Amino acid sequence: MQLRLKYLITIVVVLLIVLLGGMSWHQHTHFNRNVTINGVPVGGMTAQQAYDKVKSTKRANKVYLNGQLIYHGNATDSGISSQDRDQFTKALKKQVTFFPSGKQQNMLVWTDQIRNDQQSAAKRQAVTNRIQQMNQGRRAPVDAYAVLEHGHVKLVAGKDGNQYDQAALLRQFKQHAANGTVRLTARQAQPLSTQSATVQNEKKQLQKLAGRSVQYKVENKQYRLTSDDVITKATYQNGKYQFDTAAVAGKIKQINRSQATLGRAFKFKTHAGNVITTNRKGSYGWKISPERAGQTLAQALADGKKEVSAEHDIYGIGYNTRGTGYGVTSNDGLGDTYAELSIADQHVWFYRDGKCVFDADVVTGANNPEQETPKGVWYIMYQQSPSVLRGKNSDGSNYASKVQYWSQFTDSGCGFHDASWRKNWSKTAYLSGGDVSTGGSHGCANMHPSDAGTAYHDIQVNEPVIVY
Repeated sequence: MQLRLKYLITIVVVLLIVLLGGMSWHQHTHFNRNVTINGVPVGGMTAQQAYDKVKSTKRANKVYLNGQLIYHGNATDSGISSQDRDQFTKALKKQVTFFPSGKQQNMLVWTDQIRNDQQSAAKRQAVTNRIQQMNQGRRAPVDAYAVLEHGHVKLVAGKDGNQYDQAALLRQFKQHAANGTVRLTARQAQPLSTQSATVQNEKKQLQKLAGRSVQYKVENKQYRLTSDDVITKATYQNGKYQFDTAAVAGKIKQINRSQATLGRAFKFKTHAGNVITTNRKGSYGWKISPERAGQTLAQALADGKKEVSAEHDIYGIGYNTRGTGYGVTSNDGLGDTYAELSIADQHVWFYRDGKCVFDADVVTGANNPEQETPKGVWYIMYQQSPSVLRGKNSDGSNYASKVQYWSQFTDSGCGFHDASWRKNWSKTAYLSGGDVSTGGSHGCANMHPSDAGTAYHDIQVNEPVIVY
């Protein structure tokens, strides 16, 4: 009896082994029953059978969104070639389960031909057009975000909307585009929450700014500014800071009042040794732009820099809107290289490094408000040789005068130039108007042709011209 029982048990075990072995062999050589590849059913097939079927099945080139057909193109070849056979073997191994599975599973086989599908752009555009139509009149959600205000970081909750998520839908299309028939489901876009990794990272990046300080170097002086001094409000999105720096305006105003040269009067020692005060009407000089300075300082704080220069934050007026004379601290900000033009003396002196390198008589603008040479501290805007000067005479007629050397120093068009047409070079010629050959000029400093070339080379663009 015992031998018979052992015999029966042995038979059952052998049958189980054979059964399990057969099942295992089948599972490893055949796809589960509800598997598709590129949308083509291959359940129960071997890798070779699946390859043959998918390869011979044309791509329908249809796109459905929420069950509605939104694109129907011409059917094309499968895009599968003999070079893609191994991908079916890999797909088979990837879906293997120990026991038979009824789980629905679509596997994708990508090929160069499928990736370069000529209808791909049209399909994607159809998806974009339809989702945009669906979103008309719908409200977009507003993501939560972190913000730094008044030295503290706070989180602002998001707001729900009812728009569909276009970006997610296009990602869904891209993931399933290998299918001949692509079925998409549009879902409403959800705002980021305050607990999301993105918003928590924003908070972390903004917290780095709190308590930091930077030295702001303005010429030969330094100012220590904290994040509270600079930043009114800040956010951090898409890997970049956005700053509102209105807070720094007061500090920059103080610095400008102390150091800036644009629009100020200069103490100037003339060739004769007299100290005069120029008027404020000239264009020479620089000021710090609060807006530029705010962004420079805020970014320096974000980058953890200890010092930053004001050099790129300055502005000016006239031809050079980036400012002139920054870094020049000697001679009350004028430096030691300049042109000195005395209207009373009808003479000009050119200084380089503190030494007079050339001087010459001139005839300046006629002594009336319309034509006089404007007083103030200007700068050489540009130089041209030769040049043609164009303008209007006192009678309203136009003129075009050829000159060999031209160095403009005011916005109104005044400059140094040779005047071959001039007949009267006396010290009093400028006191009368009328004929520019015998009276004052239109505002320029007329020079003898024999002097103009030397003068042209003894002063350069952006160097100051002091007119008094």
